[in-house]
Parts: sequence; structure tokens; C-alpha cells
Amino acid sequence: MALAETTLAAACAVSDKQLVLASGSVAAIGFLIRVDGELFQVTKGYVAGATIVPVLRGQQGTLATAHGITARVVVGAAADWAQSTAAQTAAAYPIAGRARVVRSYGAAGAIELPPAGNDALALINGTAHAMTLAVPTKDLDGSIITIAGTSGAAHTVTIAGGAGGGALVTATFDASGLCNISFMAMDELWVPWPSPLSGTLTSIDVAMT
Repeated sequence: MALAETTLAAACAVSDKQLVLASGSVAAIGFLIRVDGELFQVTKGYVAGATIVPVLRGQQGTLATAHGITARVVVGAAADWAQSTAAQTAAAYPIAGRARVVRSYGAAGAIELPPAGNDALALINGTAHAMTLAVPTKDLDGSIITIAGTSGAAHTVTIAGGAGGGALVTATFDASGLCNISFMAMDELWVPWPSPLSGTLTSIDVAMT
């Protein structure tokens, strides 16, 4: 078999014990489901083909967090995943390394700041959404937030305080390709994280104005 993809048809709160998927045909009892940075396991109460999927949360050391509607869902049997319960031959993550929080957004609104000492990946789903990014607190110095569009859409992100404290306050994603932009928190400002790319980047650029 192979990993399958769908999306959340309803938001999932931290305390929820089930997921509502856009397609139930991808799931089966015992399958693993990844939504953002959390891993779930489908429990014995699942009825084949149903879109409401009972789950065990926070599997394999992941943290149970809230997930928004339209969040990307990856589903498969344990053997389908590259990282399984087989003996580990190389460290997957450095000891005491930084964590990266992954959150999905399916509607316009505020992008959550990463927890202090950690990084964040904000995934914007669906059609063009107007998002905002608040000023980082001083305890976020060094934290990196990457904002990515999961489909070609002209998302906008308004950066409080301006990028690096300058006049550039709005990031507009190109509608014809998958785009992302990163910022590092420094002294209560979001400083653009430079890209090493060059050449003609028309369909994957993020314009700052």
C-alpha cells in the first residue's frame, strides 16, 4: 500500500477523540494519521468508509494540538511510513534540539506565534486568505516562523511592526505556484530569512510591500 491524502472536514480541538475527514475511504483500523505535527492512530471503533474516525492522540511522542478545518491529512498503515517502530540506526532529531510546531489555517485570521525557544510552520490551505502575524515577544529571539501556502493562492500576510522594522508590512503570495516565506524573531521584530534561490522565480515568489 501507499500513504493517502485527504483533508479535515471539521476543525479538531485538543480534547477531541475523533477526526472528521473529507474522505473516509483512506482510513482503516490501526492506520496512522498525521495532521500538522501530530500523529494519531485509528481505533477499533472505526467503521470502514466512515468519515468520522475515532483516534488515539499524540502517538509516538507527538503533542496533541488543535487542528483547523481543511488541514492536510496523511493516512497509511504503519509499514507505509518511512519512520516506523523498527530499530533506529541514526538519530532522527538531535538531543535537546529545537522543536517545530506545525499548524494549519483554512480561513483568514491570525497566525499563532511559536512557543518560546521553538520554531513554527504555518500552512495556509485553500483559496486566498488574509492573515496577520503579531509582533514577537522578546523571549522568541532566534525563533523562525515559516509561512507556506499549500496550493497556488494569493494569500496575504500582514506583519505587525513591518519586516525588520521597515516599511514592508505585507507579504503577498504568488497565485500560480506553491510559495513560502520565513522570518526570524529578533528584538520584537520579524526579520526576513533570506532565500538562497536566484533566477526566474515568478511562480513561487512572495512579494513584500
